[in-house]
Amino acid sequence: MSTDDILLEAEMLMEKSVDYMVHEFAAVRTGKASPALVENVDVHAYGSAMKLKQLALITTPEPRLLVVQPFDAGTVQDIERALKESKIGITPAVDGKIIRLPIPELSEERRKELVRSLGKMAEEARVRVRANRRTALDEAKKLKASGGLTEDQLRDAEDAVQKLTDRFVKSVDDHLKHKEAEVMKV
Repeated sequence: MSTDDILLEAEMLMEKSVDYMVHEFAAVRTGKASPALVENVDVHAYGSAMKLKQLALITTPEPRLLVVQPFDAGTVQDIERALKESKIGITPAVDGKIIRLPIPELSEERRKELVRSLGKMAEEARVRVRANRRTALDEAKKLKASGGLTEDQLRDAEDAVQKLTDRFVKSVDDHLKHKEAEVMKV
């Protein structure tokens, strides 16, 4: 394994960490309707647990309304139960074969609570990025120990890994700042 391989792998893993955080951010309610709020809710239907997006079409006909249209009308009660049990804080209203989810305004207190949870998610992402840095540095040190790198090449590799880490931590911070502004906007 060369230093280029180590850097490429570290970059790929760090990118996955940031992407995962962005995906988690999408599920955080901002006061406007988004299918990402409910698409990963687990629904027990047909004898197993499935994601809501596998069982229904989720649309946003209005900025404050989500509409869930099950592919099979027999799963309406299962979907309603799963939405009530989920921690999204939205009460579903069944209307025949469709389920409406009116998105209420967020209170100032709830907005601050959401911002705190966003901060925790961002910190978890930073920790994952730093863990990827540690793995890359360990690989570089192993390569030096086996004679594949000189002392100067190891230092250069460490600098490159640190620059990667700084870039992805900045990316996490930028995403966090953007999402916090979105949540706090009334």
